[in-house]
Amino acid sequence: MQRLMRFENTSAPVISLYLNGRADQHGRRNFLPWVRKQLTERGRTYETHSRLRASFEEDFVRIVRYLENGLRADAEGLAIFACSAVRDYFEVGQFAAPFERNRLFVYDRPHVYPLARLIDQYRRYAVLLADRNRARIFVFAAGQPVETETIRNVKTKHTKVGGWSQARYQRHLENYHLHHAKEVVDLLERVVREEGIEQVILAGDEETVIPILRDQMPKEVAAKVIDVLSLGIDTAEHELLDESLNAFRRHDTLTDLQKVERLLNEYRADDLGVGGVIDSLAAVSNGQVEELLITTAPANLDYDEDEVKKVLAAYTVDGVVAVEIDRRVVADELVRRAEQLSSARVTFIEDENLLEPIGGVGGFLRYRIADESAAAYAQVM
Repeated sequence: MQRLMRFENTSAPVISLYLNGRADQHGRRNFLPWVRKQLTERGRTYETHSRLRASFEEDFVRIVRYLENGLRADAEGLAIFACSAVRDYFEVGQFAAPFERNRLFVYDRPHVYPLARLIDQYRRYAVLLADRNRARIFVFAAGQPVETETIRNVKTKHTKVGGWSQARYQRHLENYHLHHAKEVVDLLERVVREEGIEQVILAGDEETVIPILRDQMPKEVAAKVIDVLSLGIDTAEHELLDESLNAFRRHDTLTDLQKVERLLNEYRADDLGVGGVIDSLAAVSNGQVEELLITTAPANLDYDEDEVKKVLAAYTVDGVVAVEIDRRVVADELVRRAEQLSSARVTFIEDENLLEPIGGVGGFLRYRIADESAAAYAQVM
């Protein structure tokens, strides 16, 4: 994403290709005919023998060759960005998570909206799976484990004793479990810190193991726990991924509702909340936005085209907006400027109805300025 953001606008065609790379029931990927057809049709829109047509056709050939020979067997999502006219530009991302459908964009720069959504859908999270003497910590991202840590302590033996001996044995057992819990939590704390984890899921026996672990957690780690799953220590990795991803998405749904409600309250009170395409675009362009909330369906963005052009022109070096404005372009500009100019987190709201009252997009602001209308931005610039 950072490399794509550094690409400067060009008059040459930049191809952004997103593919669902999952195999069909016969184990085959079937996107190549679609890619050839789409690229052929788009290529015809450029004048024959022109510089732009030559650049596009060179990219066409390179993309098809890559798709024929360069794919990993485990790749379920693929993104290719190409523009041979600009220093033979060619960027590829292969992911363990799929894009929802095949998409092709030809624009004056890489189209990043679908990639930003994939990043938001498959954010990193940690799962701690533990029992009384073992623990496994997983960091999942993009639908696959990217790091694992394991702790295995000596298993305690159950011995029948009585009187003082029984009390001493019980204290020994409790101390052992406490030591194990502290060791596990220390490792979890390190993983959370080093990997920048914001969400943690606990898994194990909810009556015996989980309470001991929670008691040892510092507040910073405990605050990141979003769910608890009843799973055994020998749960298969793929099952753990499925169960934890479902929990992660349930949490996201609830968080979406809470965030949108908070944003609407801030917006209504004319406080640190902005709503609507025009004002949100101006705010991200001005570096004010802490977090942008945007619909997953660009078709739902509601705006006045002339007002959008004013804001885009105000934050363009030469004051000219050379591209045609449509909802895909506007969605991409919102995401791009949120990342580049505001260093804002971008959160995609899955329920298309939640942001409908404010035109499909809004954001939490770091600060306000005196006059934040689109016209004022244009005049200032």
